[in-house]
Parts: sequence; structure tokens; C-alpha cells
Amino acid sequence: MKKLLCLILLVVVLTINSYPVSGISAGAAVVINGDNGDILYSHNSDVRLPMASTTKIMTALVMLENCKNLDSEIVTTKEMVTVEGSSMGLIEGDRVSYRALLYGMLLSSGNDAANTAAIAISGSIEGFVELMNKRARDLELSNTNFVTPSGLDAEGHYTTAYELALVAREALKNPEFAKAASAKSATLCFGNPPYNRNISNHNRLLSMYDDIVGVKTGFTKKSGRCLVSAAKKDGKYVVAVTLNDGNDWADHRFLLDAGLGAIEVYEYKPKSESLSVPIVSGEKGFVKASVSAAEFSKPKGQSVTSITYLPHFLYAPVNSGEIIGNIEYYCFDRLVYKSNIISKGVKKTQDDMFNLIYENVRLILSFV
Repeated sequence: MKKLLCLILLVVVLTINSYPVSGISAGAAVVINGDNGDILYSHNSDVRLPMASTTKIMTALVMLENCKNLDSEIVTTKEMVTVEGSSMGLIEGDRVSYRALLYGMLLSSGNDAANTAAIAISGSIEGFVELMNKRARDLELSNTNFVTPSGLDAEGHYTTAYELALVAREALKNPEFAKAASAKSATLCFGNPPYNRNISNHNRLLSMYDDIVGVKTGFTKKSGRCLVSAAKKDGKYVVAVTLNDGNDWADHRFLLDAGLGAIEVYEYKPKSESLSVPIVSGEKGFVKASVSAAEFSKPKGQSVTSITYLPHFLYAPVNSGEIIGNIEYYCFDRLVYKSNIISKGVKKTQDDMFNLIYENVRLILSFV
């Protein structure tokens, strides 16, 4: 009977994990929790594949992190704008801002925008690609390598569905990126002389899915259709990626629904009473402290445990607002969130003899 029960549970687990991806047509797919990067659903998510213009997620992020003023202008050169494929409409001699390039990359998927940004930032395509690969290493991505900033096919240009999801998650932390990735359309000013142009986002999910917040489309003959999407609803946040998927719009609606349905929000609201820690040489014997509220998403049905870390005692003075400890929250022995414990503040006493006696007593007690 016990063996039969274990077998039934195993079948149920496998069914739950495989169900959301069993009906999709992607060569590789993944859905991650946007808050912590946990994989919710996966299908060939660690297989190296070309990613077409979803490459521009990293291109835009690196540009944003290396540009001091988004409204500063560039005068385009022939090298910047001579590139095949999709375009935002740049020609040699145009004046264009980095901000316009950002929207040109993410909405129009402009290869000219990607190359212009790359050369303006680094002086060459190769130099900018080095920055892209360094950023990938910073994110500890071992199955990602960039050769072009545009995403045009090239030998050695690849990523995985999972690592591309992590790139998108990182990029969406940047407010300018997030704003552009969610825009259905934009009015850009560029040219010689500059004039306003209206562009529309290639990402049809922005009009098809209520909770969508981006991110990027891509296509080449070699890579097939590639799509990165992200959605937020009721405090929950997921990122989905499909590579080589001929039915990506429908698949992403399915994957985003499945991802949002697989997690729930956990909230911890501290009680009104404060914590306290003994203090040496203080005007008071204890310093009061409060715990920051915690709110994070976790797999639905998983229990949460917590561990509180506080020192045995502190030395005065302790400043108000100083972090003196933390609470770590775990799901299945894995750290998912950390909140701070904040002190109320205590001044140092002026009685030197009392300081000496009190400190010695506290030190002795700490070893008992």
C-alpha cells in the first residue's frame, strides 16, 4: 500500500510539472518567478539556441548602464546604419538620441538602432559585444554568448531559454527599460534635421494579454520565432521565454497564465511590539528594534519557515534606523527573502565607571 501511494504521488508530481509545456510548440521554453528567478516550468530550457532580436534585451540594458544621458544625441555614420534586417529608419548623418535608440530597439527591433548604440558606446561592434558578454558573466550565465548586438545570426551567438529569462528579469529592474518594453507605441524624433516619427511595438502580446509588461520579439530563419514576455498580477510576477516557436502568441498566454497560477504571495506584517537587544554603555539597558514587513511570492502551497538573526548585545551608541539584524525566510530549505531588523537608537551613557562595570558584566554573561 505504501509503495502504491508513493507511485501515485510521483505520477501526480510529474503531471503537474509537465502539463503547462506539454501542449506548446516551442523548441525550448521556460517560465520563471520574476521575484527570485525560480523555474516554474521548463522544456529544454538549458539547450543552447540562437535567440534572434531578443538579443536586444541585453543590448538595451548595456547601453542604459553605460550612457550618462539618454537625451544626448549621436550623429550616425555609415558603419552604424549599414545593417540588414529590421530597422527604425536611420540613415547616415541622422541626429538621434540614446532614448530614441532604446525605443527603436525594443519597439521596432531596429538592427540599425542596436549597431548605432554599440558603436556610440564602445567605438566598435566588437568592443560593445565584449561589454555584453561581461554583463552575462556578471549574471553568472554559462550558456550565453553574444557575437552581434542586433541578434542577426552568427556562429557562436546563442543563449538558453532559462538564461534569456534571467537577462530579461535583470533588464526589467531598470525603469527606463521597463517603460520602453511595455510601450505599445512611441513618437521618436530623429533625422537630419530631426522630425517626429511614430512607431509601433512588434510585441502583439501588449494588446492580447491584460497583465503583460513586455518584453521583446525576435525572428530569423535560423532561430525561428523567439519571444520573451513578462506579466505582473496581484503582487505576482513571472517571465516566460520561448525559442523556435511557431505558435508563440498563444503559447505565451498559456505559459503566463500557468506561471501566475503556480505562485502565491506571502505576507508577514510585524506585530506592534518591538524586539529588544541588551546594550553596553547605553543610557538604557536595551535598544528597541522593529522588523520590516515582508512580502514575496512563492510556489503555491509551499510552507514558509523563518530564522531571526540578532546579536546577543550591542555597544552604545546605536543610531536610530541602523540595521542590527535580519529575518531570513525559507521555502524547502531555500532562502527566498530577507527582511531587516531596524534599531530605535540609544545614546552612550556619560558614566565611565558604570560603562566599565556594565561592559564587563555583559561580556561575562555572553560567555556563560
